[in-house]
Amino acid sequence: MARVVSHRRVLAIALPIMLSNATIPILGAVDTGVIGQLGQAAPIGAVGIGAVILGSIYWIFGFLRMGTSGLVAQAHGAGDEIEVGAHLARALAIAFAAGLALILLHPLLFAGAFRLAPASPEVEDLAQTYLSIRIWGAPATIALYAITGWLIAMERTRGVLVLQLVQNGLNVALDLWFVLGLGWGVGGVAFATLIAETAGLALGLWFCRAPLRAALGRAGLFARDRMLRLVRVNGDIMVRSVLLQAAFTSFIFVAAGQGDVTLAANQVLMQFLEITAYALDGFAFAAESLIGQAVGARRPDQFRRAARIASLWGVGGAVLVGLSFALSGPWLIDLLSTAPEVRAAARDYLPWLVLAPILGIASWMFDGIFIGATLTGRMRRAMIEAVAIYVLALLVLVPAFGNHGLWAALMVLNVARALTMARFYPEAVATARRGAVPHHADPADLTSPV
Repeated sequence: MARVVSHRRVLAIALPIMLSNATIPILGAVDTGVIGQLGQAAPIGAVGIGAVILGSIYWIFGFLRMGTSGLVAQAHGAGDEIEVGAHLARALAIAFAAGLALILLHPLLFAGAFRLAPASPEVEDLAQTYLSIRIWGAPATIALYAITGWLIAMERTRGVLVLQLVQNGLNVALDLWFVLGLGWGVGGVAFATLIAETAGLALGLWFCRAPLRAALGRAGLFARDRMLRLVRVNGDIMVRSVLLQAAFTSFIFVAAGQGDVTLAANQVLMQFLEITAYALDGFAFAAESLIGQAVGARRPDQFRRAARIASLWGVGGAVLVGLSFALSGPWLIDLLSTAPEVRAAARDYLPWLVLAPILGIASWMFDGIFIGATLTGRMRRAMIEAVAIYVLALLVLVPAFGNHGLWAALMVLNVARALTMARFYPEAVATARRGAVPHHADPADLTSPV
């Protein structure tokens, strides 16, 4: 019988994720600080641009985290522990294949990246050194998306925290040793990250060893219908994520046309959005796990309860984050920039960042709910509609109100995402009535055509 969803369960899932997220900016700061001890600008630029290139490439495969989470949670809720491991095994197979493909294609990928964002010859040479080492960690990095999704689905988010602490802690220690102790420079930073990624994968596989061992001995593990469902779910999430990233990229490009000071102020304030994501992600992840289990167990009552409790905590967290920005925003702006004109401009637009968590929380919680229900076709459709509304808002609001109009359009995007998904919520609840769908079907396909 499915366990009752409670406030304690939601917090047990969410809090370790929030703590884990808090370690992410620290690693980037240490990488920059250690390489900065060399006293040269080029190595700092090389590590920065190399990390951005790899981060952008790896981000494409983030769908494995979300898709694995929803599918595993449903299997766990249905009591199908063999499928719990099988979903992870399939996701890992895709991850390792993708990682090997990136290793083979990396000369073309990196050449294209430097053509789009050229740097000085010295920076490009050092960045190539960094990238040529780190690319060997591609299979591990992408596989860790799938392992993280599995741990979230199984409510083992303390494992996610341990993974992050071990990986980042090892990375920091090796950074100090390789760069400051052995004098390896940019190559030392890259080797530190590569070793940490490999160690993280080994630890993650250890956490999942029992279900993986059981699944690998099962006939039909990679049967066509099972793989098709995995590809369909993850394909929908990838399209949705690419559209969302395109919307944020367009925000930056439009901001560039508002002048250098406005662009810099927006860049400072975008860090507030990152803080918001780090602070509130845990509640959406809790919804993924608990909603998925309710679907697998065919418990619409637990589905609604999970959605309600996780969303209550999400709304409370959003209000708290918004209030903290209202109170400490000017101080954070001064911490992130010393230019008086940038500080003044950022203060002008700060009210939008106070509103952002409150206006955005519904869309983030719906993301978690729909991922848990694997209603990914509806997520894709809702994102297409929301981005279309966002583009219209840009065309109307930016000419009329300048950068305030740009921030207003971003708020419109989040509200539109929430509203377009809200109308599909009854279909999401319906997935809990019928349980996890057959391997050959997508939940959205059983209702009405997209």
